[in-house]
Amino acid sequence: MIKLAKKHEALVYSAVGLAALFLILVAANYLAARAPVRADLTAGRLYTLADGTKKVLKGLTAPVKVKLYVSSGEAMPVPLRSFAQRVQNLVDEFKSVAGPNLVIERYDPRPDSEQEDAAQLDGIEPQQLTSGEQFYLGLAVSQLERKQMIPVLTPARERLIEYDLIRAIARVGSAERPKIGLMSGLPVLGEKFNPYTRQSSEPWVLANELRRDFDVQLVNMTAREIGKDINVLLLIHPRNVGEPTEYALDQFVLRGGKLIAFVDPYAYFDQQPMPPGMPPQVSSSTLPRLFKAWGVTMNPDKVIADLVFASGEGQRYTPTVLSLNRTAFARDDVVMAQIETLLYAFGGAFEVKPADGLAATALVSSSPNSMLVDDAKATAAGQEATRSFEPGGMSLPLALRLTGKFRTAFPGGRPEGQAAAPKPGAAGAAVAHLTEAARDNSVVLVADVDMLQDGAAVDVQEVFGRRIVVPSNGNLAFAQGLVEQLAADESLLSLKSRAAAFRPLTVVREMEAEAQMQYFGKIKELEDELQKTSDALQKLQGGTPQAAKGAQILSPEQQAELERFRRKVAETRHALKELRKNLRRDSERLVFLTKVANIALMPLLVAFVGLGIALVRRRRQARRSAA
Repeated sequence: MIKLAKKHEALVYSAVGLAALFLILVAANYLAARAPVRADLTAGRLYTLADGTKKVLKGLTAPVKVKLYVSSGEAMPVPLRSFAQRVQNLVDEFKSVAGPNLVIERYDPRPDSEQEDAAQLDGIEPQQLTSGEQFYLGLAVSQLERKQMIPVLTPARERLIEYDLIRAIARVGSAERPKIGLMSGLPVLGEKFNPYTRQSSEPWVLANELRRDFDVQLVNMTAREIGKDINVLLLIHPRNVGEPTEYALDQFVLRGGKLIAFVDPYAYFDQQPMPPGMPPQVSSSTLPRLFKAWGVTMNPDKVIADLVFASGEGQRYTPTVLSLNRTAFARDDVVMAQIETLLYAFGGAFEVKPADGLAATALVSSSPNSMLVDDAKATAAGQEATRSFEPGGMSLPLALRLTGKFRTAFPGGRPEGQAAAPKPGAAGAAVAHLTEAARDNSVVLVADVDMLQDGAAVDVQEVFGRRIVVPSNGNLAFAQGLVEQLAADESLLSLKSRAAAFRPLTVVREMEAEAQMQYFGKIKELEDELQKTSDALQKLQGGTPQAAKGAQILSPEQQAELERFRRKVAETRHALKELRKNLRRDSERLVFLTKVANIALMPLLVAFVGLGIALVRRRRQARRSAA
């Protein structure tokens, strides 16, 4: 009886304890739901807004309306439902920060409904299923008469969804289009007459795209001052830049202007005509005084060659024409997050030791299997391009962003002979010489100009008499993204792209580069030895007086030496052939093993685990049966 009472007592205590624990959990969940404390434990901080986003939202002084058009139910494809929910969660997060100054309206545009009419009036584009049915997933942002829309929200831009939305909110808050300056040594805006070609030229596609979104103002390449109304300056190919112009750029940056400079050691599309019988002269450009002050170096006589991103095959294999993919980009940067490919032809590379107060971030980088080559070999292809290739073993920045407090490149003041510009509204007064920026600023440098030219960036097609321009890579999107980012609200400059589920496989590229680096040193040694032996052979054959008259009378010793050289040349060429064959074989084996690992390894692993579990269960059942 005592044991039975104690047993019942234990059961009662357990039941009471469980009930108390249940009530405590319910109360804790209720209080946690009511409390404004939240924690984002995801690896990519998917539910945490950037500081720049919060600053824009908290700075709203008038209500901004966000209309979210999301089809519900069976109309929305299953793969997009989770993405649509993440978009709505992000909009709710915006609302929690902005408060009453952000008004969220949700619409479900069903067929033939008033909400569908509203979606079409706001410029939201319908998307079509294979069954022919349509669905909507987009949003419109408005304030008074100003409106910005994102016609289609797609998972392909999930990394940029926060940036796209906050940029739209910032734009509707401004009544004027941003103004940018364009300074170029090339006819980017077109020209009526070229004295060299004696022809006119159309504006570049880049110029037309920029004019669509910005008020573009041309700045002369010999300008001694950048207008105060220009906050962003796009500088393209400053060839033969003068000291007064560099001083104007220096002061522009120090007063807070944003500079995007495209320079080039070998501007392939800027070939200057020469007298008859002489090849065209290819130009180059740099900013020597500013680069030195900023701690940046770009050799104007060398271009980058990269075996990982090289273009072409066989005799057209050109390591100086780079087809860059996302493995070369800083994927956490807003501008680079939307770029998939870049064509980087005959461009240079930077070496950076930032000056005090500055920080450098590489936006685009070469692979470690790259090196700088003389511009005289820029267009070499095939074996000639890789004959003396010696990889540097480190990545070099091809495009970079400098941030921080800039100091002047002209500590002694204005260049000699340059008069100070008068300050507007003050007769006789001059604009003061700035020695240091008052606050942090941003400058973007890119070591290639050709990437912006139509021949490298777009395909122009004639369809039924109409000129259709199709981007062939991400070159124009890259330039537009840089301008757009720097012309946006100051708070957006530090905004990074959000994390995404997709993660590119870069291991294969790195393994291929390592395999190539092991061979190129040996190949160069054999090629040097082959060259020396061939030179000695030619010298021996043509070193006697009789050889000069056409006779070849050699002593037995010379004949034996000649035969030895010939045999050595044949052996060296055979060794070179074997090395190249081994390199190809190793590359093919690497590709094969990678495919096996990706395709077969996981199914085999699952099968073995299943077999192991089955064997363990069978043994347990056998033991139980025996017991």
